[in-house]
Amino acid sequence: MELIFAILYSMVNEGTVNPKVLLELFSMYRDWQEEKAQQISKRQEEVENKIEVADALTIKLLQRFSHSVSAMKTTSQHLSGVHSLQVELGELKGRLTEVSSNCDALCKRIAAEGPDSLQASIKPFVISSESEVSCTSSSLQKDSECNSLQKPS
Repeated sequence: MELIFAILYSMVNEGTVNPKVLLELFSMYRDWQEEKAQQISKRQEEVENKIEVADALTIKLLQRFSHSVSAMKTTSQHLSGVHSLQVELGELKGRLTEVSSNCDALCKRIAAEGPDSLQASIKPFVISSESEVSCTSSSLQKDSECNSLQKPS
């Protein structure tokens, strides 16, 4: 491009303007402009393609993020219920312990103060350390059945 301007400058200084040379110079300038326009269009197309790829990746990333947020919310809701279940389980264990204690006290009272017909069939209601009932009181249950339920120590 500098060559074109140098030739034009020299032509103007000499005062001679050859129409063929001037036409050739403008033709060269037009070709140069077209080449630059094509380069710019190519770069613009490459940039647009990169933007499209970035948009597609952004959409996928946003979808994954939204899915993760949804999963975390669900997990959080499930975990928030765990504490109340633990509290309820503790209450139920306490009630069960109270019921078994009351049953054991009732069995002991019947064995000590109850009618003779019941005293012979009463066995204490005891819960082992593993929360397993080792024997229950029942007038229908025989000692052999009770002993078969007990774990050997």
